[in-house]
Amino acid sequence: MALAVHLKSASDLRGKGDRIARVTFRGLSFYSRVLESCEDEARFDEVFRWPIGSKVDGSEMLEIQVLNHSKVFTNRLIGTFRMVLQKVVEEGQLEVSDTLIDDNNAAIQTSVSIEIKYQTMDGSVKVWSDGEFLDIPEDCDGTFQFETESLLSGHSQGSAKNGVLSAMKLGKTRMSKDDHKKGDDPAILETEDLDRKAMRLGRAIDPDNISLASVTAVTTNVSNKRSKPDIKMESSSGKPVDYQISVNVIEARQLVGLNMDPVVCVEIGDEKKYTSMKESTNCPYYNEYFVFDFHVPPDVMFDKILKISVIHSKNLLRSGTLVGTFKLDVGTVYSQPDHQFYHKWAILSDHDDITAGCKGYVKCDIAVVGKGDNIKTPHKASETDEDDIEGNLLLPEGVPAERQWARFYVKIYRAEGLPKMNTSIMANMKKAFIGENKDLVDPYVQVQFAGQKGKTSVQKSSYEPIWNEHIVFTEMFPPLCKRMKVQIRDSDKVNDVAIGTHFIDLRKIANDGDKGFLPTLGPAWVNMYGSTRNYTLMDEHQDLNEGLGEGVSFRARLLVSVAVEILDTTSTEIVSSTEVKVEPVSNISESATGKVEEFFLFGAFLEATMIDRKIGDKPISFEVTIGNYGNQLDGVSKPTGAKKKKKEGGTESEEDESELIQNSSDEEVEEDGDLVSVSSTPLLKPVITDRNYFHLPYFEKKPCIYIKSWWQDQRRRLYNSNIMDKIADKLEEGLNDVQEIIKTEKAFPERRLRGVLEELSIGCSRFVTLANKDQNQAGRTRLDRERLKSCMREMESMSQQAKTIRTQVKKKTVKDKLKLVLNFLQRLRFLADEPQHSIPDVFIWMLSNNKRIAYARIPSKDILHSIVDEEMGKDCGKVNAVFLRLPGKKGFGPAGWTVQAKMEMYLWLGLSKQRKDFLNGLPCGFEENRAVKGVGLQSVPPISLSYNMKQVFQLRAHMYQARSLFAADSSGLSDPFARVFFSTHSQVTEVLNETLCPTWDQLLVFDNVELYGEAAELRDDPPIIVIEFYDQDTVGKAEYIGRTFAKPITKMIDEHYGPPRFPPQLEYYQVYRGSSLAGDLLAAFELLQIGPAGQAELPPIDGPTDSERGPILPVPLGIRPVLSKYRIEVLFWGLRDLKRVNLAQVDRPRVDIECAGKGVQSSLIQNYKKNPNFSTLVKWFEVDLPENELLHPPLNIRVVDCRAFGRYTLVGSHAVTSLRKFIYSPPDKNAINNWAHAGTHRNTLAVGTSRSLSHSYTPSRPSGDIIVNMSPEPNVKKMETVVKLDAVSQETSLSTFIDVMYNKELESEFDNFEDWLHTFNLYRGSLLMSCLTVPQGSICMYKLPLSEEISRDAGFDPNMGMFQNIPHNDPINVLVRVFVVRATDLHPADINGKADPYIVIKLGKTDFSSLRSFDIQATFPMEVYADNRTWRTDSTANTDATCGMASTYSIHGYNVWRDPQKPTQILAKLCKEGKLDGPHYGPGGRVKVVNRIFMGPTVIEDENGLKKQTDEHLALTVLNHWEDIPKAGCKLVREHVEIRPLLNPEKPGIEQGRIEMWVDMFPMDMPAPGPAIDISPRKPKRYTLRVIIWNTDDVVLEDDAFMTGEKMSDIYVRGWLKGQQEDKQDTDVHYHSLTGEGNFNWRFLFPFDYLLAEEKIVISKKESMFSWDETEYKIPARLTLQVWDADHFSADDFLGAIELDLNRFPRGAKTAKQCSIDMVQNEQELPTISIFKQKRVKGWWPFVACDENDEMELRGKVEAELHLITAEEAEKNPTAHDSCILIFLLFLTMLTLALFFFHFPTLHVSFLFFPCLFFHLDSFPFSTPLAL
Repeated sequence: MALAVHLKSASDLRGKGDRIARVTFRGLSFYSRVLESCEDEARFDEVFRWPIGSKVDGSEMLEIQVLNHSKVFTNRLIGTFRMVLQKVVEEGQLEVSDTLIDDNNAAIQTSVSIEIKYQTMDGSVKVWSDGEFLDIPEDCDGTFQFETESLLSGHSQGSAKNGVLSAMKLGKTRMSKDDHKKGDDPAILETEDLDRKAMRLGRAIDPDNISLASVTAVTTNVSNKRSKPDIKMESSSGKPVDYQISVNVIEARQLVGLNMDPVVCVEIGDEKKYTSMKESTNCPYYNEYFVFDFHVPPDVMFDKILKISVIHSKNLLRSGTLVGTFKLDVGTVYSQPDHQFYHKWAILSDHDDITAGCKGYVKCDIAVVGKGDNIKTPHKASETDEDDIEGNLLLPEGVPAERQWARFYVKIYRAEGLPKMNTSIMANMKKAFIGENKDLVDPYVQVQFAGQKGKTSVQKSSYEPIWNEHIVFTEMFPPLCKRMKVQIRDSDKVNDVAIGTHFIDLRKIANDGDKGFLPTLGPAWVNMYGSTRNYTLMDEHQDLNEGLGEGVSFRARLLVSVAVEILDTTSTEIVSSTEVKVEPVSNISESATGKVEEFFLFGAFLEATMIDRKIGDKPISFEVTIGNYGNQLDGVSKPTGAKKKKKEGGTESEEDESELIQNSSDEEVEEDGDLVSVSSTPLLKPVITDRNYFHLPYFEKKPCIYIKSWWQDQRRRLYNSNIMDKIADKLEEGLNDVQEIIKTEKAFPERRLRGVLEELSIGCSRFVTLANKDQNQAGRTRLDRERLKSCMREMESMSQQAKTIRTQVKKKTVKDKLKLVLNFLQRLRFLADEPQHSIPDVFIWMLSNNKRIAYARIPSKDILHSIVDEEMGKDCGKVNAVFLRLPGKKGFGPAGWTVQAKMEMYLWLGLSKQRKDFLNGLPCGFEENRAVKGVGLQSVPPISLSYNMKQVFQLRAHMYQARSLFAADSSGLSDPFARVFFSTHSQVTEVLNETLCPTWDQLLVFDNVELYGEAAELRDDPPIIVIEFYDQDTVGKAEYIGRTFAKPITKMIDEHYGPPRFPPQLEYYQVYRGSSLAGDLLAAFELLQIGPAGQAELPPIDGPTDSERGPILPVPLGIRPVLSKYRIEVLFWGLRDLKRVNLAQVDRPRVDIECAGKGVQSSLIQNYKKNPNFSTLVKWFEVDLPENELLHPPLNIRVVDCRAFGRYTLVGSHAVTSLRKFIYSPPDKNAINNWAHAGTHRNTLAVGTSRSLSHSYTPSRPSGDIIVNMSPEPNVKKMETVVKLDAVSQETSLSTFIDVMYNKELESEFDNFEDWLHTFNLYRGSLLMSCLTVPQGSICMYKLPLSEEISRDAGFDPNMGMFQNIPHNDPINVLVRVFVVRATDLHPADINGKADPYIVIKLGKTDFSSLRSFDIQATFPMEVYADNRTWRTDSTANTDATCGMASTYSIHGYNVWRDPQKPTQILAKLCKEGKLDGPHYGPGGRVKVVNRIFMGPTVIEDENGLKKQTDEHLALTVLNHWEDIPKAGCKLVREHVEIRPLLNPEKPGIEQGRIEMWVDMFPMDMPAPGPAIDISPRKPKRYTLRVIIWNTDDVVLEDDAFMTGEKMSDIYVRGWLKGQQEDKQDTDVHYHSLTGEGNFNWRFLFPFDYLLAEEKIVISKKESMFSWDETEYKIPARLTLQVWDADHFSADDFLGAIELDLNRFPRGAKTAKQCSIDMVQNEQELPTISIFKQKRVKGWWPFVACDENDEMELRGKVEAELHLITAEEAEKNPTAHDSCILIFLLFLTMLTLALFFFHFPTLHVSFLFFPCLFFHLDSFPFSTPLAL
């Protein structure tokens, strides 16, 4: 519904003045443009439109006010017109002319003339077309519009110097409120005039409440008959990408089973990897790391299932028993924060028995990394937090911890429209042998979900198979697998192939909110797309049928439904297996999917240009298809069933259509009429455009197509989707405006953001009104109803949130609120994607030689008609630029970047009975040509259009400049030229050699361009201009670089060529190469109408042709930017890491700087190896640059190698696209104009600055001393690394003296230390622009003349320009210390999934291999790169290189001061260099620097404990707060550890691990530093755990006595430490226990090595008998005790076990009665003790095991005593059994030797020495009784 008011004029006005009108309805006002200098009549001739959600009541009123406009004061009211809309509601249209009334309600002489039209949705009022009086803009919908170009350009009258920096925004016009020559210009508001505009509107608006949407009303009547094309041509959905999945299996807990030997299997797709086996434990610890590498498309990667399984007793001979499984898809992991789960517990379940419950937990880390993704190390929780299994489950946020089992029912009913899947030869053979000609396809449906597959039965020889089966999956709910894959496949004895694939996203068919619903779908038809329908044995596009990439043809449609049932696992009738089942279901009624309606598709081909020359030599036609309708080339196998059911009694098939519709009136088409569809254009021979492209001669005659098709009427789904899409499009456009305003530093971005939020709120409210219709439409599914409720709740919520955020948008918060609003955009896009299909997409194919060449796919919803504007498709009834591309894999890469054909098309899709106005959107001035002539055929669609209205134009393309173009040559440069296409015309610019930033400064003139249609429409919506960029090669054809679009500003013959529209301004247009940005074009385009007098009436082209370049017209002065003289000073510092060029080393490099045709060269480096720095530091040149900074050309940096005989070779180049940050602005008088102050940092790894030069000065603070608040420092993560210092106690960790830890490279934390010296990466190469070299220097530019105050400063050196007092760049000798702490997450390099890592540090030509720290002497800058295969540092600062600044000062101990200079010396030097007052040390622990006073301690203790007075603490306090010092303050680098990624050239962009390290550097000319600190890993400490098993009680009785039959057990206890299962120890056996009681008095001895800080036992052992070296394991300290029943003739029976974490286990009960199973089940709630603190503990603990129902039960009790002693204590106090062993062994030895001596008396001497060999056996940990 809509109300439109055409305000024609106001007459009989008094006096002369500026007039403005305001039209108000329902509280929403529109303002007209200002008409200047009107006398007695003001002709507004404007249309205002209100889309309305509810019917207009007859009592509602319309108000029109006419005002005298004032630029200074408030507008003065002339008079008001009010009318009741009763007559309008009744008749739908009304013209009124009436007088106005004044403030006293008295009639005045002035009158107003208007026309009002009202349209309802139900058609109760006469249907009218917008085109009947004036065209209405699509987006003028009651909300307000913002003109980006006007805001960003900030242009004013007569000013052409201000350009615009924005992406090309088609569909907009750049006009001004001041242009009154035409009556349809928009009222555009300048940003700077906002407050004045508010005053003019008579409102005193708070600046914090103004929004650009509420004060900018665009009331233009732009026809908007053209759609905005998509500039990104290439689709990347099916492109393979590198992925790496890392899985770290840490441990398992609570595994269900008895005495298990568990192995964990990690399976992704078809790859499996196993951990080692852990024996006799239900809580194994692994800590094993696996990596899986993939090179697949993203959709394939994210659909892969990651399965974690635990298997019992797996070995080479047996597969083992599956304990439990956990699975999720890779996409779920990738959607998590940082693409990972960290230290989470996976719940194991048994898929063979869903009633069994949890089977245990596996703790693991899972990370998915794509190319370019950064892995962030999560914050490590404490051990106790991670042991909270229920709080750290491996589940996405929002998924409940207790998931239930559910059944997923996928019902497959039938399919339609299947293609042939066999050759005609096979058909003839079947006919010959069998005698019948059956359909050549044997289809079945396969569904994949959560790693399982289900298949329907095969329907032999059927194009329209009917299955009526459902496939049942049993899976946990909510599932951790997001998508179902539904495929129709053709059964074949050799190989089944896919016909089509559809994915069902469970997130879009369910809602997990409080008012949500379970997954549900249909019954609904889903459309499947894939390769073309012609069958070939080797289908090159078969991947498209598998769902990879964008389908290029309709393949079939499938009737399917999905339902979910939550299972009650306690029910006795439940089937416990998860095996996939296929069962028959009953058929559904024909009407279940909706009423079948006849749809009408119309298309007109207005233009076909840019046809690739490869296919231009043969006739070409175009075919349009929707489903199988219109498909003539591939042969429609059968008409779809919908056609048969279209009408009652309608039985004709499509082949029998022969009659035309015969109607005698203009009313709707009669139901019994019929049409012959015309789906293809006539064959036509292309005409050459230029040497690259052809075009079809579609001049006056435009071919048309029209297709009838029959589909279920489910338009409501598409309408709702269109409404949300339009809201999202408008939101995205507004957010781009805000980002552009922020980027270009224009004023008031917050006002535009408020306007965006207002539009969003109104749009969401509008959706709620419109979407809640057609509730009783046939075929509405449960998903339709639930989805509508969900969307309405979301939109209402979004509307309220937008209103709330709007009130919070301020100047300071605009960036934060912008991020929040971006989330709205994602939510809208998600909601707009309709999961239930209805009408298939439309395909446009270009045919040549009866073959399909190129295609375009247009979603049907985009061209779907509705009488409500918001519901109508964005391209419906509009001229759309359609670009055809190659299908499938042919469209990837360079082939996909080139255009196969460009078409201007008009498309309309809707119900046949609504097709009366299907031609309304076409450009006017045509006549319809029908296939049959005769009376009464007005409603028969035309087969062509003949345009009798033609306009002639001249196009002027002002091609000024391009920047940052793609490098197409091997040299790293290009020889670019531009080719401009407009209609059937084409011209090229000149070729500029070896540049990526060409300045063509060329005017291209297209004469006599003929365009068809009315002049007014062409003015508002001219065709688009296509600009393509190429690299000219001497041999072969030009190479494609990129493409952009533009829209010209149109001038008609009756318009004045002058400000503000003309001459046009230069604008930046983004150039795309496929989907990647490939540069920018700075240009302007104007389209000038040629009148009857010819080109003489056109504005003259200023200036002669360029005499140097021949007949080339330069860009006219009025369009060319206004220039000013600038000086550009360049600081040449040096070159680094120059690679070979053409196999030759770079020896004598030079740097060339160029900007706008001017430039300067650096001094020549005579020998790069000896000294890569320049001898002359500063050079400058002067150049004319635009005054508008946004139009500054790029500055090009080239490095060349000067060789013999005057030859030079390009090494690499770099383009500085924005010079803005290098523009010098004089500081205020209080600031110090000295470069050294800004750059005072002691070197890149010691003292750095965190701000660039342009912000290096802080404003001076008020006079008077300020006491600085010494708050605790950084907000950075503390060190957690495991390293110790041997010099001190064993407990000292690295965290004690390392202040901060950076989770990335140090230079990233400090803006690459580019405070006054910048690094520019050089690029070279045509395929990959590899970073080759790094030139170092800086740039300063400023407008001339420069203020004399600067040159008058004391010590100003004119040779150095703005680079005053910079340090020298002579080589220096330094001592480099590299400390490598540890590496994490290393990529496995061995077959066993592990690696044997070591470190190699490379500095210059020196290689070092060590374990922890390196001392290297090097000369900077010759040896600047340190490389441990990954890491680099570069010193470019002054000679004060040293280490990070410590937070405390100590003269002894582990934290001794490491810098050669003391804090007082450093502070004094910084103050001297910065010309600061201070430091002044005063009494009371105070120090003053400038006007800042710092306080701190003044006493320090030496090694002997004596206290001394010192100022070092005070000086260090100042240094730690140096950024607070005015004028020269900056942030100094603290003592730190940085984390750097490890990279492998073979896998670019994907981290292979991380390394923790830091670097110290000390100049050799300074005092020598102290010895390097020792960061050796902590050495484990030797302990012995003595465990005494005293008694057992209540042990279960397993055996029966042979004689009496009584229950009894032969009890013994077994124990071991985790990781040492092979050293398990047993007590003796307590035979025939009848009560479960056992007495042992047995001691176990467990010696082990332990790291106290990590709480881990260290074990070194060989993994297998084939292992070469021992592997070191770190395992938690856990004691396992088991109770067994001994058997003589069979395996012993396991009874129960308990595992005690020696760091935290429950204290033992004092008596056996107090010992219960709660000590295990409620372990988290009980107080715990640590044996490492308690040292000795005794008590009772329960033995437990799982029963048949997997429930924990008590199996016995044990009384034990644990005693922990160190190795030294064990040696001093040996146990009794140690002494007994010695005596016993000595006795055996003497007895043996006595017998030996008796037989060999001559060997008696040996007796004296031989026994000594046995004294070393006392260390063996034998398990024996306490007494022998």
